[in-house]
Amino acid sequence: MIETAFTPWASLTGGVLIGAASVLLMLLIGRMMGATGVLAGLLRPASSSDFAWRAALLAGMATSPLVVWLMSGQMPQVQVPVSTAAFVLGGVIVGVGVTLGGGCTSGHGVCGMARLSVRSIAATATFMLFAFATVFVTRHVFGG
Repeated sequence: MIETAFTPWASLTGGVLIGAASVLLMLLIGRMMGATGVLAGLLRPASSSDFAWRAALLAGMATSPLVVWLMSGQMPQVQVPVSTAAFVLGGVIVGVGVTLGGGCTSGHGVCGMARLSVRSIAATATFMLFAFATVFVTRHVFGG
């Protein structure tokens, strides 16, 4: 069975940092912090300044485990308890969902919900419902 670690302080800290980054991005340059939108815009930037902030944000996301390592002396442990095929299939499904839903969990769940966007509230409710259902089926139907 897959065990879910209870990490309230790490989760709270991460949530505060994501929220602060989202607010600062909106306040400073008027942009939303949806990870897939940031990445898509990096691949086709509107200008050099558009490319710069997107590259800086993604570089920060990619190098943040090094900050954890510098502060704690340990790299964060990442476990992916599925096969490579399942991992790739999940990525494709998420990619299709992001495209059809007009954004990802960070864009809708953090930024859109904060703006009281009806579309984001519906999208967040939908992906949370399916996340709960997936966990239930995985753990209680398949016994994973």
